Amino acid sequence: MTMVRTRFAPSPTGYLHLGGARTALFSWAFARRHKGTFILRVEDTDLERSTPENTQVILDAMAWLGLDYDEGPFYQMQRMDRYREVLKQLIEEGKAYYCYASKEELEAMREEQIARGEKPRYDRRWRDSRATPPAGVSPVVRFKNPLDGAVVIDDLVKGRIVVNNCELDDLIIARSDGTPTYNFCVVVDDWDMQITHVIRGDDHINNTPRQINILKALGAPLPQYAHLSMILGADGEKLSKRHASVSVLDYEKAGFLPEAMLNYLARLGWARGDEELFTMAQFVEWFDLAGVSKSAARFDAEKLAWVSAHHLKQADASRLAELSRPFMLRDGCDCSHGPDFAQVVELLRERVKTVEELADAAVYFYRPLDPETQVLEQHVTTDILPVMAELSDRFETIEWTREAIHEVMKSTVAAHGLKFPKVAMPLRVLVTGEPQTPAVDAVLALIGKQEVVARLRHQLAKLASGFIPE
Repeated sequence: MTMVRTRFAPSPTGYLHLGGARTALFSWAFARRHKGTFILRVEDTDLERSTPENTQVILDAMAWLGLDYDEGPFYQMQRMDRYREVLKQLIEEGKAYYCYASKEELEAMREEQIARGEKPRYDRRWRDSRATPPAGVSPVVRFKNPLDGAVVIDDLVKGRIVVNNCELDDLIIARSDGTPTYNFCVVVDDWDMQITHVIRGDDHINNTPRQINILKALGAPLPQYAHLSMILGADGEKLSKRHASVSVLDYEKAGFLPEAMLNYLARLGWARGDEELFTMAQFVEWFDLAGVSKSAARFDAEKLAWVSAHHLKQADASRLAELSRPFMLRDGCDCSHGPDFAQVVELLRERVKTVEELADAAVYFYRPLDPETQVLEQHVTTDILPVMAELSDRFETIEWTREAIHEVMKSTVAAHGLKFPKVAMPLRVLVTGEPQTPAVDAVLALIGKQEVVARLRHQLAKLASGFIPE
Protein backbone atom coordinates (compact mmCIF):
# COMPACT_ATOMS: atom_id res chain seq x y z
CA MET A 1 0.00 0.00 0.00
CA THR A 2 1.24 3.50 -0.87
CA MET A 3 2.33 5.54 2.12
CA VAL A 4 -0.20 8.30 2.82
CA ARG A 5 1.20 11.81 2.30
CA THR A 6 -1.04 14.83 2.94
CA ARG A 7 -0.32 18.53 2.94
CA PHE A 8 -1.66 21.77 4.32
CA ALA A 9 -0.89 24.65 1.99
CA PRO A 10 -1.96 28.05 3.35
CA SER A 11 -1.32 31.35 1.61
CA PRO A 12 0.26 33.91 3.99
CA THR A 13 -2.05 36.69 2.81
CA GLY A 14 -3.76 36.87 6.21
CA TYR A 15 -4.21 35.01 9.48
CA LEU A 16 -5.13 31.33 9.87
CA HIS A 17 -8.93 31.34 10.26
CA LEU A 18 -11.26 28.57 11.42
CA GLY A 19 -11.78 27.06 7.97
CA GLY A 20 -8.05 26.84 7.34
CA ALA A 21 -7.43 25.38 10.79
CA ARG A 22 -10.06 22.68 10.20
CA THR A 23 -8.48 21.81 6.84
CA ALA A 24 -5.09 21.52 8.55
CA LEU A 25 -6.62 19.37 11.30
CA PHE A 26 -8.30 16.94 8.89
CA SER A 27 -5.16 16.65 6.74
CA TRP A 28 -3.03 16.09 9.85
CA ALA A 29 -5.44 13.54 11.34
CA PHE A 30 -5.70 11.58 8.08
CA ALA A 31 -1.91 11.31 7.90
CA ARG A 32 -1.64 10.33 11.56
CA ARG A 33 -4.49 7.82 11.26
CA HIS A 34 -2.71 6.04 8.41
CA LYS A 35 0.78 6.45 9.90
CA GLY A 36 1.68 8.65 6.96
CA THR A 37 3.40 12.00 6.45
CA PHE A 38 1.93 15.46 6.98
CA ILE A 39 3.59 18.30 5.05
CA LEU A 40 3.34 22.06 5.52
CA ARG A 41 3.69 24.14 2.38
CA VAL A 42 3.46 27.94 2.31
CA GLU A 43 2.01 29.19 -0.96
CA ASP A 44 3.56 32.64 -0.94
CA THR A 45 3.53 33.59 -4.63
CA ASP A 46 1.11 36.49 -4.06
CA LEU A 47 3.93 38.96 -3.52
CA GLU A 48 1.64 41.92 -2.87
CA ARG A 49 -0.19 40.33 0.07
CA SER A 50 2.14 37.61 1.36
CA THR A 51 4.22 38.82 4.30
CA PRO A 52 6.69 37.23 6.72
CA GLU A 53 4.44 38.42 9.56
CA ASN A 54 1.45 36.52 8.13
CA THR A 55 3.61 33.45 7.65
CA GLN A 56 4.70 33.59 11.27
CA VAL A 57 1.09 33.94 12.44
CA ILE A 58 0.23 30.72 10.56
CA LEU A 59 3.23 28.88 12.03
CA ASP A 60 2.35 30.12 15.52
CA ALA A 61 -1.27 29.00 15.13
CA MET A 62 -0.18 25.54 13.97
CA ALA A 63 2.18 25.30 16.94
CA TRP A 64 -0.52 26.41 19.41
CA LEU A 65 -2.94 23.80 18.06
CA GLY A 66 -0.24 21.14 18.20
CA LEU A 67 -0.58 20.25 14.51
CA ASP A 68 3.00 19.10 14.04
CA TYR A 69 4.25 18.54 10.49
CA ASP A 70 6.79 15.96 9.36
CA GLU A 71 8.21 17.91 6.41
CA GLY A 72 8.42 21.62 5.69
CA PRO A 73 7.59 24.35 5.81
CA PHE A 74 8.31 24.55 2.08
CA TYR A 75 8.00 27.96 0.42
CA GLN A 76 6.90 28.27 -3.19
CA MET A 77 9.01 31.38 -3.76
CA GLN A 78 12.07 29.24 -3.07
CA ARG A 79 11.06 26.74 -5.77
CA MET A 80 10.85 29.07 -8.79
CA ASP A 81 13.71 27.36 -10.63
CA ARG A 82 11.88 24.06 -10.41
CA TYR A 83 8.62 25.55 -11.74
CA ARG A 84 10.45 27.16 -14.70
CA GLU A 85 12.12 23.83 -15.45
CA VAL A 86 8.74 22.07 -15.68
CA LEU A 87 7.26 24.95 -17.71
CA LYS A 88 10.08 24.60 -20.21
CA GLN A 89 9.43 20.87 -20.41
CA LEU A 90 5.72 21.36 -21.17
CA ILE A 91 6.45 23.95 -23.86
CA GLU A 92 9.08 21.75 -25.51
CA GLU A 93 6.68 18.80 -25.51
CA GLY A 94 3.95 20.90 -27.14
CA LYS A 95 1.70 20.67 -24.07
CA ALA A 96 1.86 24.40 -23.35
CA TYR A 97 2.28 27.43 -25.58
CA TYR A 98 3.02 31.15 -25.64
CA CYS A 99 -0.01 33.40 -25.98
CA TYR A 100 0.53 36.96 -27.22
CA ALA A 101 -3.08 38.15 -26.96
CA SER A 102 -3.23 41.64 -25.47
CA LYS A 103 -5.58 42.73 -22.71
CA GLU A 104 -7.54 44.74 -25.26
CA GLU A 105 -7.93 41.71 -27.54
CA LEU A 106 -9.06 39.53 -24.66
CA GLU A 107 -11.60 42.13 -23.52
CA ALA A 108 -13.00 42.49 -27.05
CA MET A 109 -13.21 38.70 -27.35
CA ARG A 110 -15.09 38.51 -24.04
CA GLU A 111 -17.59 41.22 -25.05
CA GLU A 112 -18.33 39.49 -28.38
CA GLN A 113 -18.92 36.15 -26.68
CA ILE A 114 -21.29 37.71 -24.12
CA ALA A 115 -23.15 39.47 -26.95
CA ARG A 116 -23.65 36.08 -28.65
CA GLY A 117 -24.93 34.60 -25.36
CA GLU A 118 -21.85 32.43 -24.95
CA LYS A 119 -19.83 31.73 -21.82
CA PRO A 120 -16.78 34.02 -22.05
CA ARG A 121 -13.49 32.17 -22.35
CA TYR A 122 -10.19 32.35 -24.19
CA ASP A 123 -10.70 31.20 -27.79
CA ARG A 124 -7.31 29.47 -28.06
CA ARG A 125 -6.21 31.77 -30.92
CA TRP A 126 -2.50 31.18 -30.20
CA ARG A 127 -2.84 27.46 -29.38
CA ASP A 128 -1.61 26.18 -32.75
CA SER A 129 -0.85 29.50 -34.38
CA ARG A 130 2.02 29.83 -36.86
CA ALA A 131 1.75 33.60 -36.87
CA THR A 132 4.79 35.72 -36.16
CA PRO A 133 4.70 36.93 -32.56
CA PRO A 134 4.03 40.68 -32.34
CA ALA A 135 7.08 42.77 -31.47
CA GLY A 136 7.46 44.09 -27.94
CA VAL A 137 4.80 41.82 -26.40
CA SER A 138 5.72 39.64 -23.42
CA PRO A 139 3.61 36.48 -23.76
CA VAL A 140 1.90 34.44 -21.08
CA VAL A 141 2.19 30.66 -21.13
CA ARG A 142 -1.05 28.70 -21.48
CA PHE A 143 -1.64 25.01 -20.87
CA LYS A 144 -3.05 22.99 -23.74
CA ASN A 145 -6.12 21.60 -22.06
CA PRO A 146 -7.59 18.51 -23.80
CA LEU A 147 -10.36 19.47 -26.22
CA ASP A 148 -12.56 16.44 -25.67
CA GLY A 149 -13.28 13.82 -23.04
CA ALA A 150 -13.96 14.52 -19.39
CA VAL A 151 -12.22 14.72 -16.05
CA VAL A 152 -13.71 12.29 -13.55
CA ILE A 153 -13.03 13.01 -9.88
CA ASP A 154 -14.03 10.38 -7.34
CA ASP A 155 -14.02 12.83 -4.49
CA LEU A 156 -13.66 11.19 -1.08
CA VAL A 157 -16.22 13.60 0.40
CA LYS A 158 -18.40 14.87 -2.44
CA GLY A 159 -18.59 11.67 -4.46
CA ARG A 160 -18.15 11.46 -8.23
CA ILE A 161 -17.67 14.78 -10.05
CA VAL A 162 -17.52 14.83 -13.87
CA VAL A 163 -16.28 17.91 -15.75
CA ASN A 164 -16.22 17.93 -19.55
CA ASN A 165 -12.98 19.24 -20.98
CA CYS A 166 -14.93 21.41 -23.40
CA GLU A 167 -15.96 23.43 -20.33
CA LEU A 168 -12.34 24.24 -19.50
CA ASP A 169 -10.19 26.77 -21.31
CA ASP A 170 -6.44 26.88 -21.77
CA LEU A 171 -5.53 28.38 -18.43
CA ILE A 172 -2.50 30.62 -17.95
CA ILE A 173 0.29 28.75 -16.15
CA ALA A 174 2.91 31.53 -16.33
CA ARG A 175 2.38 35.29 -16.35
CA SER A 176 3.96 37.66 -18.85
CA ASP A 177 6.79 38.37 -16.41
CA GLY A 178 7.59 34.65 -16.32
CA THR A 179 6.26 33.90 -12.84
CA PRO A 180 4.21 30.69 -12.66
CA THR A 181 0.59 30.83 -11.54
CA TYR A 182 -1.06 29.25 -8.51
CA ASN A 183 -2.60 26.26 -10.30
CA PHE A 184 0.69 25.35 -11.94
CA CYS A 185 2.79 25.69 -8.77
CA VAL A 186 0.35 23.51 -6.83
CA VAL A 187 0.57 20.75 -9.45
CA VAL A 188 4.38 20.70 -9.44
CA ASP A 189 4.46 20.78 -5.64
CA ASP A 190 1.96 17.94 -5.24
CA TRP A 191 3.92 15.90 -7.80
CA ASP A 192 7.35 16.56 -6.31
CA MET A 193 6.14 16.06 -2.74
CA GLN A 194 4.39 12.80 -3.71
CA ILE A 195 1.09 13.90 -2.21
CA THR A 196 -1.36 11.00 -2.14
CA HIS A 197 -4.40 12.80 -0.67
CA VAL A 198 -5.35 16.44 -1.25
CA ILE A 199 -7.73 17.49 1.53
CA ARG A 200 -8.86 21.08 1.07
CA GLY A 201 -11.85 23.41 0.99
CA ASP A 202 -14.50 23.00 -1.69
CA ASP A 203 -13.71 26.49 -2.97
CA HIS A 204 -10.93 24.64 -4.85
CA ILE A 205 -13.25 22.26 -6.73
CA ASN A 206 -13.08 24.39 -9.89
CA ASN A 207 -9.28 24.17 -9.80
CA THR A 208 -9.16 20.40 -9.43
CA PRO A 209 -9.99 19.31 -13.04
CA ARG A 210 -7.46 21.82 -14.37
CA GLN A 211 -4.80 20.53 -12.00
CA ILE A 212 -5.59 16.92 -12.87
CA ASN A 213 -5.13 17.63 -16.59
CA ILE A 214 -1.73 19.23 -15.96
CA LEU A 215 -0.69 16.27 -13.80
CA LYS A 216 -1.71 13.90 -16.61
CA ALA A 217 0.25 15.96 -19.14
CA LEU A 218 3.32 15.60 -16.92
CA GLY A 219 2.80 11.87 -16.56
CA ALA A 220 2.51 12.36 -12.81
CA PRO A 221 0.46 10.11 -10.52
CA LEU A 222 -2.88 11.57 -9.45
CA PRO A 223 -3.62 12.11 -5.77
CA GLN A 224 -7.04 11.40 -4.37
CA TYR A 225 -9.11 14.48 -3.60
CA ALA A 226 -11.36 15.32 -0.67
CA HIS A 227 -13.11 18.69 -0.75
CA LEU A 228 -14.46 19.97 2.55
CA SER A 229 -17.64 22.02 2.65
CA MET A 230 -17.36 25.53 4.02
CA ILE A 231 -18.16 26.67 7.55
CA LEU A 232 -21.15 29.00 7.84
CA GLY A 233 -22.26 31.30 10.62
CA ALA A 234 -25.16 30.24 12.84
CA ASP A 235 -27.42 32.31 10.57
CA GLY A 236 -26.45 30.26 7.53
CA GLU A 237 -24.40 33.06 5.99
CA LYS A 238 -20.75 32.77 4.96
CA LEU A 239 -18.52 32.95 8.02
CA SER A 240 -17.19 36.46 8.61
CA LYS A 241 -15.71 38.55 11.43
CA ARG A 242 -19.29 39.19 12.52
CA HIS A 243 -19.55 35.49 13.37
CA ALA A 244 -16.10 34.14 14.20
CA SER A 245 -13.84 34.48 11.17
CA VAL A 246 -10.97 35.70 13.25
CA SER A 247 -7.45 34.42 13.63
CA VAL A 248 -7.15 31.09 15.40
CA LEU A 249 -4.70 32.82 17.73
CA ASP A 250 -7.49 35.16 18.83
CA TYR A 251 -9.03 32.14 20.54
CA GLU A 252 -5.78 31.61 22.42
CA LYS A 253 -5.90 35.25 23.50
CA ALA A 254 -9.51 34.74 24.62
CA GLY A 255 -8.45 31.89 26.90
CA PHE A 256 -9.53 28.78 24.99
CA LEU A 257 -7.46 25.63 25.34
CA PRO A 258 -6.02 24.25 22.09
CA GLU A 259 -7.50 20.82 22.75
CA ALA A 260 -10.94 22.40 23.09
CA MET A 261 -10.54 24.25 19.78
CA LEU A 262 -9.39 21.04 18.07
CA ASN A 263 -12.29 19.04 19.53
CA TYR A 264 -14.75 21.69 18.35
CA LEU A 265 -13.18 22.04 14.88
CA ALA A 266 -13.21 18.26 14.45
CA ARG A 267 -16.98 18.23 14.92
CA LEU A 268 -17.51 20.99 12.35
CA GLY A 269 -18.48 18.78 9.46
CA TRP A 270 -17.33 15.40 10.78
CA ALA A 271 -19.11 12.95 13.05
CA ARG A 272 -18.69 9.53 14.62
CA GLY A 273 -22.03 8.48 16.00
CA ASP A 274 -23.02 10.71 18.90
CA GLU A 275 -19.46 11.38 20.07
CA GLU A 276 -19.09 15.05 21.02
CA LEU A 277 -16.21 15.22 23.49
CA PHE A 278 -12.93 13.47 22.80
CA THR A 279 -9.15 13.75 22.85
CA MET A 280 -6.99 14.16 19.78
CA ALA A 281 -5.71 10.60 20.25
CA GLN A 282 -9.30 9.38 19.97
CA PHE A 283 -9.96 11.62 16.98
CA VAL A 284 -6.94 10.26 15.12
CA GLU A 285 -8.06 6.71 15.89
CA TRP A 286 -11.61 7.40 14.64
CA PHE A 287 -11.04 9.84 11.78
CA ASP A 288 -12.18 8.77 8.36
CA LEU A 289 -13.12 10.90 5.38
CA ALA A 290 -16.31 8.85 5.08
CA GLY A 291 -17.47 10.62 8.25
CA VAL A 292 -17.08 14.08 6.71
CA SER A 293 -20.37 15.72 5.77
CA LYS A 294 -21.07 16.87 2.22
CA SER A 295 -23.08 19.82 3.51
CA ALA A 296 -21.77 23.00 5.11
CA ALA A 297 -21.12 23.10 8.86
CA ARG A 298 -22.36 25.92 11.09
CA PHE A 299 -20.26 27.70 13.67
CA ASP A 300 -21.94 27.78 17.09
CA ALA A 301 -20.27 29.92 19.75
CA GLU A 302 -22.35 28.34 22.54
CA LYS A 303 -21.28 24.85 21.48
CA LEU A 304 -17.64 25.95 21.46
CA ALA A 305 -18.05 27.33 25.00
CA TRP A 306 -19.61 24.02 26.12
CA VAL A 307 -16.75 22.01 24.63
CA SER A 308 -14.27 24.42 26.20
CA ALA A 309 -15.83 24.04 29.65
CA HIS A 310 -15.45 20.25 29.40
CA HIS A 311 -11.76 20.44 28.53
CA LEU A 312 -11.10 22.93 31.33
CA LYS A 313 -12.48 20.38 33.79
CA GLN A 314 -10.13 17.73 32.38
CA ALA A 315 -6.96 19.82 32.16
CA ASP A 316 -4.09 19.66 34.65
CA ALA A 317 -4.61 22.32 37.33
CA SER A 318 -0.98 23.46 37.39
CA ARG A 319 -1.07 23.92 33.61
CA LEU A 320 -4.25 25.99 33.88
CA ALA A 321 -2.61 28.06 36.58
CA GLU A 322 0.32 28.86 34.28
CA LEU A 323 -1.99 29.71 31.39
CA SER A 324 -4.04 31.97 33.66
CA ARG A 325 -1.11 34.00 35.00
CA PRO A 326 -0.96 36.51 32.11
CA PHE A 327 -4.68 37.17 32.52
CA MET A 328 -4.20 37.58 36.27
CA LEU A 329 -1.40 40.09 35.78
CA ARG A 330 -3.64 42.02 33.41
CA ASP A 331 -6.21 42.13 36.24
CA GLY A 332 -3.57 43.46 38.64
CA CYS A 333 -3.02 40.21 40.52
CA ASP A 334 0.34 38.73 41.44
CA CYS A 335 -0.32 35.03 41.99
CA SER A 336 3.04 34.49 43.63
CA HIS A 337 1.56 36.13 46.77
CA GLY A 338 -1.52 34.53 48.23
CA PRO A 339 -3.07 31.06 48.03
CA ASP A 340 -1.63 28.31 45.86
CA PHE A 341 -3.02 29.14 42.43
CA ALA A 342 -3.44 25.49 41.40
CA GLN A 343 -5.75 25.00 44.39
CA VAL A 344 -7.74 28.06 43.38
CA VAL A 345 -8.03 26.61 39.88
CA GLU A 346 -9.37 23.34 41.29
CA LEU A 347 -12.03 25.25 43.18
CA LEU A 348 -13.12 27.44 40.25
CA ARG A 349 -12.72 25.26 37.15
CA GLU A 350 -16.26 23.84 37.32
CA ARG A 351 -17.75 27.31 36.96
CA VAL A 352 -15.93 28.71 33.90
CA LYS A 353 -15.61 28.13 30.15
CA THR A 354 -12.24 29.71 29.33
CA VAL A 355 -8.91 30.42 30.98
CA GLU A 356 -9.75 34.12 30.84
CA GLU A 357 -12.99 33.50 32.78
CA LEU A 358 -10.99 31.41 35.24
CA ALA A 359 -8.58 34.28 35.84
CA ASP A 360 -11.42 36.79 36.20
CA ALA A 361 -13.10 34.52 38.73
CA ALA A 362 -9.87 34.20 40.74
CA VAL A 363 -9.19 37.90 41.27
CA TYR A 364 -10.74 38.15 44.75
CA PHE A 365 -8.37 35.48 46.04
CA TYR A 366 -5.43 37.83 45.45
CA ARG A 367 -6.76 41.33 46.03
CA PRO A 368 -9.81 42.66 47.90
CA LEU A 369 -12.83 43.74 45.88
CA ASP A 370 -15.36 46.26 47.11
CA PRO A 371 -18.90 44.91 46.76
CA GLU A 372 -21.30 46.94 44.66
CA THR A 373 -23.81 49.04 46.60
CA GLN A 374 -26.72 47.07 45.22
CA VAL A 375 -25.15 43.79 46.41
CA LEU A 376 -24.51 45.27 49.86
CA GLU A 377 -28.09 46.51 50.13
CA GLN A 378 -29.40 43.08 49.23
CA HIS A 379 -27.27 40.93 51.51
CA VAL A 380 -25.67 43.02 54.30
CA THR A 381 -28.40 44.43 56.54
CA THR A 382 -27.99 46.30 59.84
CA ASP A 383 -29.08 43.34 61.96
CA ILE A 384 -26.41 41.05 60.49
CA LEU A 385 -23.43 43.37 61.15
CA PRO A 386 -22.92 42.25 64.79
CA VAL A 387 -22.92 38.64 63.60
CA MET A 388 -20.22 39.46 61.05
CA ALA A 389 -18.13 41.16 63.77
CA GLU A 390 -18.54 38.11 66.00
CA LEU A 391 -17.41 35.82 63.16
CA SER A 392 -14.29 37.90 62.55
CA ASP A 393 -13.36 37.52 66.24
CA ARG A 394 -14.04 33.79 66.32
CA PHE A 395 -12.11 33.20 63.07
CA GLU A 396 -8.96 34.56 64.73
CA THR A 397 -9.01 31.79 67.35
CA ILE A 398 -9.45 28.65 65.20
CA GLU A 399 -7.24 26.31 63.22
CA TRP A 400 -7.69 27.48 59.63
CA THR A 401 -9.30 24.55 57.84
CA ARG A 402 -12.45 24.36 55.80
CA GLU A 403 -14.02 22.07 58.38
CA ALA A 404 -13.22 24.39 61.29
CA ILE A 405 -14.53 27.44 59.38
CA HIS A 406 -17.77 25.59 58.63
CA GLU A 407 -18.22 24.61 62.28
CA VAL A 408 -17.78 28.20 63.47
CA MET A 409 -20.30 29.42 60.91
CA LYS A 410 -22.72 26.64 61.84
CA SER A 411 -22.53 27.33 65.58
CA THR A 412 -22.89 31.09 65.03
CA VAL A 413 -25.99 30.53 62.90
CA ALA A 414 -27.49 28.31 65.62
CA ALA A 415 -26.64 30.77 68.42
CA HIS A 416 -28.48 33.58 66.65
CA GLY A 417 -31.40 31.48 65.44
CA LEU A 418 -30.66 32.24 61.80
CA LYS A 419 -30.70 30.21 58.62
CA PHE A 420 -27.29 29.38 57.16
CA PRO A 421 -27.60 31.55 53.97
CA LYS A 422 -28.45 34.57 56.14
CA VAL A 423 -24.86 34.41 57.44
CA ALA A 424 -23.07 32.82 54.48
CA MET A 425 -24.19 35.41 51.92
CA PRO A 426 -23.11 38.58 53.73
CA LEU A 427 -19.87 36.88 54.77
CA ARG A 428 -19.18 35.98 51.12
CA VAL A 429 -19.97 39.52 49.93
CA LEU A 430 -17.83 41.26 52.56
CA VAL A 431 -14.78 39.04 52.07
CA THR A 432 -14.84 38.51 48.28
CA GLY A 433 -16.92 41.42 47.00
CA GLU A 434 -18.90 38.89 44.93
CA PRO A 435 -22.42 37.51 45.48
CA GLN A 436 -21.59 34.21 43.77
CA THR A 437 -18.60 32.02 44.58
CA PRO A 438 -17.96 28.37 45.30
CA ALA A 439 -18.78 27.16 48.84
CA VAL A 440 -17.87 30.03 51.15
CA ASP A 441 -15.97 27.87 53.66
CA ALA A 442 -13.76 26.51 50.85
CA VAL A 443 -13.13 30.04 49.55
CA LEU A 444 -12.21 31.42 52.99
CA ALA A 445 -9.91 28.48 53.68
CA LEU A 446 -7.89 29.30 50.57
CA ILE A 447 -7.79 33.09 51.06
CA GLY A 448 -6.22 32.56 54.50
CA LYS A 449 -7.07 33.50 58.08
CA GLN A 450 -5.18 36.77 58.33
CA GLU A 451 -6.50 38.09 55.02
CA VAL A 452 -10.11 37.04 55.70
CA VAL A 453 -10.17 38.71 59.12
CA ALA A 454 -8.51 41.86 57.74
CA ARG A 455 -11.02 42.12 54.88
CA LEU A 456 -13.99 41.55 57.18
CA ARG A 457 -12.90 44.22 59.63
CA HIS A 458 -12.07 46.67 56.85
CA GLN A 459 -15.53 46.34 55.31
CA LEU A 460 -17.28 46.48 58.69
CA ALA A 461 -15.36 49.67 59.59
CA LYS A 462 -16.38 51.26 56.27
CA LEU A 463 -20.02 50.38 56.92
CA ALA A 464 -19.88 51.69 60.49
CA SER A 465 -18.47 55.03 59.41
CA GLY A 466 -20.73 55.57 56.44
CA PHE A 467 -23.55 53.88 54.66
CA ILE A 468 -25.29 51.04 56.51
CA PRO A 469 -28.03 49.43 54.41
CA GLU A 470 -31.41 48.79 56.01
